[in-house]
Amino acid sequence: MKALVIDDSRVMRRIIGAILTDVGFEVIEAGDGQEALMRLEQHPDVRLCCIDWNMPVMNGYEFIVATRKRPEYRDITLMMITTEGEQEQIVRALAAGAHEYVIKPFTADVIVDKLGYLGLLDAEVHA
Repeated sequence: MKALVIDDSRVMRRIIGAILTDVGFEVIEAGDGQEALMRLEQHPDVRLCCIDWNMPVMNGYEFIVATRKRPEYRDITLMMITTEGEQEQIVRALAAGAHEYVIKPFTADVIVDKLGYLGLLDAEVHA
């Protein structure tokens, strides 16, 4: 299963990517929302996007809105992973189409638990 990690921090992309790889995902990276849309066109089988809010060019919220407008991307699970923890922003992201919201800093267990909740883990890997 493919996952797209969208964050302008290379270090954060690697941290999240390592967690996803450990539970069986093939990871693709993008540094902003615009690049992420290009990656989705190149990899139509992406099942999960992990998205930062604050990025140049196109931020995470704008990426969610753009993705949800396109029928071919409606089945992709969208999970915000960001420092933005205000209730209003969480509600905005979820209302726009995000499935989950994780506030940085986080632990690997938090990400894995969210993936399990979303039904995105192979039972053998998660056990």
